[in-house]
Amino acid sequence: MTTLSATPIGRVLITGGGSGLGAAVAEIVTLAGGSAIVLDRDISRVSGSSAFEVDVSDTRATESAVREIARSFDGLDAVVTAAGIDRCGRLEDVPAEEWERVIRVNLLGTVAVIRAALPFLTDSHGRVVTVASSLALRAVADATAYCASKFGVLGFSRALAAETRGEIGVTTLIPSGMRTRFFDDRDEQYKPADDSMLNDPATVANAVLFALGQPRGSEVRELVICHEREPSWP
Repeated sequence: MTTLSATPIGRVLITGGGSGLGAAVAEIVTLAGGSAIVLDRDISRVSGSSAFEVDVSDTRATESAVREIARSFDGLDAVVTAAGIDRCGRLEDVPAEEWERVIRVNLLGTVAVIRAALPFLTDSHGRVVTVASSLALRAVADATAYCASKFGVLGFSRALAAETRGEIGVTTLIPSGMRTRFFDDRDEQYKPADDSMLNDPATVANAVLFALGQPRGSEVRELVICHEREPSWP
């Protein structure tokens, strides 16, 4: 029986790496011997990784920053797009600017980072892990912006995988809720009643590492990870 060797982790660009899932990914990449390169609006809590202050909702500035960062590291081996925000509420109650910012961060920011990184990933036959959500598969009320953005991430990722087949790896991570600060700025009615059915971000980050470490020629195209009692799956 042939045994395939895991791929070295290498240089991993992580959006939203200043907190939550992104920070957990940066930590596990570093522990695995890789180089974590963090992009975030707030990098004040980042330690042990190279960090750059970038607002991914500004897509042109983001593209320029990613190209510059990739050149300074002499290339990239992977990108993980963990930056994400939400604005809960009925469509008519969420201000248009806030609704559209969710799309800019979650979907257009994801696209901008990958577009700029693509030549470098092609050179290294690298990998992309996009972070969607269980709400990329199941729509719920009072989450039109978030669902639209994450459905978009899923569709974009599937199309990207088809477009770049054999050139780079593309994995869509589909996590359910995690114990992070993601829920902190929500109105009380939109916060989890408790965290008993939320995943530890470190567990989800380990799933990211699994996808990044696949041997060349093997791809994890989509990966759902959730708490065993998570009600939003399936």
